[in-house]
Amino acid sequence: MVLHFLVEAASDAVSGDIVSLTGAEAKHAAVVRRLRVGEEVTVGDGAGVWLAGVAEEVSPSQVDVRVVSRRVEDAPSPRIVLVQALAKGDRDELAVQAACELGVDEIVPWQASRSVSRWEGSKAVKGRERWATIVREAAKQAHRAWVPRVSDAVTTADLAARASGARMLLLDPAAENRLTDVRPDGRDLVLVVGPEGGIAPEELDRLQAAGAERVLLGATVLRTSTAGPAAIAVLSAALGRW
Repeated sequence: MVLHFLVEAASDAVSGDIVSLTGAEAKHAAVVRRLRVGEEVTVGDGAGVWLAGVAEEVSPSQVDVRVVSRRVEDAPSPRIVLVQALAKGDRDELAVQAACELGVDEIVPWQASRSVSRWEGSKAVKGRERWATIVREAAKQAHRAWVPRVSDAVTTADLAARASGARMLLLDPAAENRLTDVRPDGRDLVLVVGPEGGIAPEELDRLQAAGAERVLLGATVLRTSTAGPAAIAVLSAALGRW
């Protein structure tokens, strides 16, 4: 399989140019992935630019790639946004990783009332950075031209305000309408996934009053780590991405 790397320098590169990987990206390519001179690779900037090239120089400190071709992919529209409630252990991180691989376009950490994990002060900054790192690595693994944005953590009040500008879908095991029956209408699709204990009744009521829709994912109740990715797969098919 052709290896894919991310580097900001890819933004302006054209056929014939040399794009250099440095730092951790070069070390990962040379030491972990064992890239060799002459191998074909792809390089992107995470914002639509996609380069195909050949490795000309390889060392743990720098990898030079000669660009063979360039294309630019438009940003996905409408977008799929995952609002993932903070969860204990690594369950929210597992959701973030899988969501990125399956095609999510933005990830929003949510401090839900039933979230056991709490992001406060410096922990909020570190938590977001951790999620952003997971997303970046998952985007490379999935060969994505666009790396999903990880937003700052939000409150339920923040989500209620956002519900007016997008189609917000609340995953709720008690809902009557099925997610598979949702027909995209051009608006961004914002999936809201609760923590281990589910979305609290008062949060469901507040978000629904703001315009959100309660939807049923399936006959079984999934963990918070798998509900979002499963729903993203359903919406990807509905949008014609798959």
